[in-house]
Amino acid sequence: MEFIIEKNALVAKRGGETLRIEAWGKDSLRVRSTMFSDFTDNVWALTEDKSEACAEVRTFEIDHWVGDGTIDKRTNASITNGRLRAEVNFVGIISFFRDDKLILREYYASYDGTLLKGSRCLKIVNREWKGIIGGSDYSLNLKFEANKGEKLFGMGQYQQDFLDLKGSVLELAQRNSQISVPFAVSNLGYGFLWNNPAVGRVTFGKNYTEWIARSTKEMDYWITVGDTPKDIVASYASVTGHAPKFPEDLMGLWQCKLRYRTQDEVLTVARQYQKEGIKIDQIVIDFFHWTVQGDWKFDTKYWPDPKAMVDELHSMGIKVIVSVWPSVDRKSENFYPMMDRGLLIKTERGAAQTYDYQGDCVEIDPFNPETRKYVWDVCKKNYYDFGIDAFWLDNSEPDYGVYDFENYRYCAGPALSVSNMYPQMYSRVFYDEMSKLGDGTVVNLLRCAWAGSQKYGNVVWSGDVPSTFEAFKEQLFAGLNMGLAGIPWWTTDIGGFMTDDVNDPDFRQLLIRWYQFAVYSAVLRMHGDRGPYNIPPLDDRDFGGGYLHTGQPNELWSYGEDNYKIMRHYYDIRISMHDYIKSLYDEASTNGSPLIRTMFYEFPNDDKCWELEDQYMFGSKYLVAPIFELNRFDRDVYLPEGCKWKLTSTGEVYVGGQSVNVDAPIEYSPVFERVE
Repeated sequence: MEFIIEKNALVAKRGGETLRIEAWGKDSLRVRSTMFSDFTDNVWALTEDKSEACAEVRTFEIDHWVGDGTIDKRTNASITNGRLRAEVNFVGIISFFRDDKLILREYYASYDGTLLKGSRCLKIVNREWKGIIGGSDYSLNLKFEANKGEKLFGMGQYQQDFLDLKGSVLELAQRNSQISVPFAVSNLGYGFLWNNPAVGRVTFGKNYTEWIARSTKEMDYWITVGDTPKDIVASYASVTGHAPKFPEDLMGLWQCKLRYRTQDEVLTVARQYQKEGIKIDQIVIDFFHWTVQGDWKFDTKYWPDPKAMVDELHSMGIKVIVSVWPSVDRKSENFYPMMDRGLLIKTERGAAQTYDYQGDCVEIDPFNPETRKYVWDVCKKNYYDFGIDAFWLDNSEPDYGVYDFENYRYCAGPALSVSNMYPQMYSRVFYDEMSKLGDGTVVNLLRCAWAGSQKYGNVVWSGDVPSTFEAFKEQLFAGLNMGLAGIPWWTTDIGGFMTDDVNDPDFRQLLIRWYQFAVYSAVLRMHGDRGPYNIPPLDDRDFGGGYLHTGQPNELWSYGEDNYKIMRHYYDIRISMHDYIKSLYDEASTNGSPLIRTMFYEFPNDDKCWELEDQYMFGSKYLVAPIFELNRFDRDVYLPEGCKWKLTSTGEVYVGGQSVNVDAPIEYSPVFERVE
C-alpha cells in the first residue's frame, strides 16, 4: 500500500484502486475510492462549503508476524479530524475511532498476513469492485463489521413496522411511498452518509453491514461523530444544507382532496371555509386539471379564468398550489418537441415508454438543464404567471410503470448510477427559477427526496399509503426516520390516501386519530382518494379535466357534526401553537432538527427512550402518544426522567421516569407538555 500525505487528506493506492480520505466539516471525514485514474468532480449531497479543518495525517510502522514466525515492519496510516480518526492498514482496511474508541471497521475475511475475519478461505474483501460487462462503470460491494448492540436510524422512509433499522435490508431506490435518503444515525455516536445516488441496497446485518451500488464510478461516503443525535444531525445539515425559513402563513391548514375538478369547486370550498371562520393557508389543485399529461396547463373548459380564481383566493389569504407531473403523454403538445431535443428519459431497449397511468407517457429528464428550463418556461406561462404560489411535484420518484432501473437512462448516465437523485433534480426545475424571482421562500410539495433535498424548499409527504391503522403507525416510523435523515419538512395524507368508503365508522375513527397526530406534525394537510366512486364524470371525453373520477368530499365538515367538532377543536389547537411551531421551523433551518423527533433525540441519556417507537416529541416541549388501534380509548405512555409532565387534557402533572396509563376517548389523543 502506497500512502501519500496531503494537506488535510490521506491518499492510499493499491492494486489499481485509489483511496482518498479527507477532513470534511467538524469531526468528520469524506472517504472516496475509485478504480479509474482520477476521481469525478461530483459532490452529490455534500454541496455546502466545508469548514476549514486542520487534520493530522501521518504514517506509522507496526510489527507484522510473517508466516515463518518472524516479525517485520509494515506501514499503516491515519488521518485525524477533531474527535474522529481513520486508520488505514497496509492492505487498505479502514477503521474509524471516536475519541480513540473503535466505532466502525471494514469487514475483511481473506488471508494476506493481516486482519482475519472468519476463515481465510472465504476470500472476502472490504471493497469489491466488479466491472460491468459492456460498460465503463463498476458495481461496488462495501462491507463493514457489525457492532453488537448497535441501533441504527434514519435512511429516509420505508413502509415497515419498526423504527430501529438494525437487521433490515433496504433497497436504495425511489418508489411511491419509499424514499431513499441514505444517512444513518447510530447510537454509538456517529452518522454515516452513503454519498452515492446509485440504485443498490444496504443490509444492516447481524454479521456485517453491506452497501451495494449497482453501477458507479467511485465509492463515496461521509462519516461524522457527536455526543448526541442532535449534534450528529446538525453536522450533517452543515455539509448537505439547511432547510430555508418556513413561511409563517403556511403553518396552519392545507386543504386538498382527490380531486377538485373545476375552479368553481375550489372557490366553493374556499368560500365555505371562510363562512365557517376557518382560515386555510393553502388549497391544493390536484391532477388532471389539465388537458393531457405534459401539457402543464389548465383545461379551459373547467378552469376558464385561473387568474380570477387565484385573485379571489388570495383576497381570502389563501395560497394556491397546483399539481405538476413529470410524465408527458404522446398526445401532449410538448411530447415531440421534447423528444426531438432529447429532454425525456431514454429507454435502453423496447418502446420509449416509462409510465402508463392514463396515457402512453415518457417522463422528463431533469438532469438535463435544458429540460429544466423548458418545463419551467411552460409552467411559468401557464401557472406561475396567473399567480399560482407553489407546485405539487407528484410522481417525483419518478413513478415508473415498471421499476426496471437498468432500462432507463438520463443525460447524466444510466438510471442505475444516478436515479436516486431524480426527485431532487425534479424539485430544482421549480426551486432554482422561483428562487431567482425573489418572491419569498419557495415551498413545494414532493412525494420523494434524496440527501440534501431539504435545502430546496421541499415539503415531502409519505405517498399513496392505505387508510389503515397499520399504515398509520408505519407513517410515524417513516416520519421519524426521515427527520433523522435530515428532512424536517415531512407530512402525510390525513387518514391515508386509499379509502373505499368514507361512511364507514371505522374509517372515520382512523381519520380522527390521524388528524390528531397531524396537528402535532410539520404540515397539517387534508388529502385522500375517498370512495365510493359514485360521482359521475363531468363529460364523456377520454381526456381533459372532466373525464377522470373524483373522490368524495374531504373538508373538515365532510364527516359528520361530531367529527367536525373534534377536528375544529384540534384546528384551534394548531393555530394556538403558531409561535411554537414557528420556533421549530426556525430551529430546523438553523441546526437541521426535525419537527417530529424520536424520544431519544430529546432524551439521549435515558436508555428507555432508545427503545420507544410508538410515541414521539413534537419539538422539545410536547410528548405525543398517538392511538394506533381501532376502538382503543386508553394507552400507556412513558415519561422520560429528569423533568415533569403535564397531561394536556386534565392538567395533571406527573414525575418523569415512569410509565402511566391515560384515557384516550375519541375526542382526545394523549399529549403531555414538558414542565421543568
